[in-house]
Amino acid sequence: MSNTSPELLLSPAYRQAQRALSAWIEQTGTGARQHAFIVRASLGALSATERGSLARWVAWLCVAGESRGDLSLFTRIRRLDTSIQTSVDEALSRLPGAATRLAGRVRQSA
Repeated sequence: MSNTSPELLLSPAYRQAQRALSAWIEQTGTGARQHAFIVRASLGALSATERGSLARWVAWLCVAGESRGDLSLFTRIRRLDTSIQTSVDEALSRLPGAATRLAGRVRQSA
């Protein structure tokens, strides 16, 4: 029998925050504004490590959006919660290669 690494275990708080943030990202207008309260509440329940993981996930989503010519997610995150935006900015600065160009461009526009 071979040794395998255990599956990534995500806390219920992290899963809830990620789901809430995903739903918020997909919404626009009034729905997004109403859902922002749920996202903010779920972010408050995360540990520092989980906030860092979520910020890295959002950073990659920002990079994916940038590859399509869309920088709106980073702007929306800034309006949603400045602490998670700061974490996303730090995560962007640590991403390899082309992803770091986005971090520089976003900082210049801020």
